[in-house]
Amino acid sequence: MAAVAGKTAVAGEAEDLLAYVNPELRPAARQIQAMSAKFPPPAKETLIPWRKFVSGFGAPVAATPPVRKLAIKGPPGAPDVTIFVVNAKPGAARPGILHMHGGGFVGGGAESSVRQLQDLAAALDYGIVTVEYRLAPEATYAASVEDNYAGLRWLRDHAAEVGIDPARIAVMGESAGGGHAALLAIAARDRGEIPLAFQMLIYPMLDDATGSTRLPPGAIGKIGWDAKANAFGWRSFLGQAPGGAKVPAKAVPARTASLAGLPPTFIGVGSIDLFVDEDVDYARRLIDAGVATELLVVPGAFHGFDGIAPATSVAQQFAAAKISALRRAFA
Repeated sequence: MAAVAGKTAVAGEAEDLLAYVNPELRPAARQIQAMSAKFPPPAKETLIPWRKFVSGFGAPVAATPPVRKLAIKGPPGAPDVTIFVVNAKPGAARPGILHMHGGGFVGGGAESSVRQLQDLAAALDYGIVTVEYRLAPEATYAASVEDNYAGLRWLRDHAAEVGIDPARIAVMGESAGGGHAALLAIAARDRGEIPLAFQMLIYPMLDDATGSTRLPPGAIGKIGWDAKANAFGWRSFLGQAPGGAKVPAKAVPARTASLAGLPPTFIGVGSIDLFVDEDVDYARRLIDAGVATELLVVPGAFHGFDGIAPATSVAQQFAAAKISALRRAFA
């Protein structure tokens, strides 16, 4: 009886959470809750099957715009880096995007993002490159940040081949990819080699304190990516316990002392996403630092809502806001 009562309590809690979800997104939220019951969040003992599970996400690659897979020179002393080049038009001079995929720093892959980038390229006619950076815990931030920087350098150096203007490059990413995009923008600013025109951070993973020394209140972070998974992701990425005083600032966007001099920014996140507080705080700090920043908080939206429910009007409005922000950035 205790086991049955426990299941009933869990089911009741899940239904209670749905009261905070945008009504249009509730079927998708139930789908996530069902998947979470079968596939627990990533941990040391579940990482391999979890990676296999998330690798199944992502729509099949379309015939157009064209996609090319390349191996480029990696950081000094490191392996080559795989990239996917989407919508190359040699000789053109369009805006370009350097993209990084999500996966909590510990999973996911660039290829699973290709179809969504094809759709974005078709809407905007930009050239886009997405990077297959090394994953944690096999590699920490010191490796993956340099992989992404190698991708950015390649895009700048091969701008004519891709058909972009090297003075009009944006960085973009979702979730952990948004964290990587933020770190790459900071690295580009500090190194002064490659100017960036824009950064688009989609529910970015920015602060190692979330899920370790700071737990979210209420319904925040209970659907999809949760505090326990986040703590594992950051521990793997940092190579040490997250949330402590000895965590290196260069590995965590939220720990960066000054955000001045970063490119204009768009941040989009759901109101019950685990990352909502850290994303709102990062937007505020950018604004205080004099960076032109647009913040969009989607009521009742959970982490990754637009990926699992792309046909809903709330997801389509979110997609339209991203496209509009990119168009304005390069107008």
